[in-house]
Amino acid sequence: MLRRGVRGVLTESSDVQRRPKSRLSYALRIEWLGQAAASVFWIVSVFTYGISSTGDYLQLAAAACWFTANVATLAAYEG
Repeated sequence: MLRRGVRGVLTESSDVQRRPKSRLSYALRIEWLGQAAASVFWIVSVFTYGISSTGDYLQLAAAACWFTANVATLAAYEG
C-alpha cells in the first residue's frame, strides 16, 4: 500500500509528460541529434585520417557501435 501522495508522484512524471509523440520528433531533439552527429563525425574522422593500425579499427568499431545504438534507440522508440 502506498502512502497518500506517493501514487501521484509515481504517475505524474514530468519526463513522461514531455516525451515526444513520434519518432521524428524524438530524432529532432538535441539529445538524439547530438549523439548521432558525434558518432557520425567520429566515423568520418577515422576515414579522413586513415586506417593504419589496430587502434584505428577499434576506433571505427566503437564509433559504429555507438551509431548503431543511437539508431536502435530511435527504432525502438514508442512515443
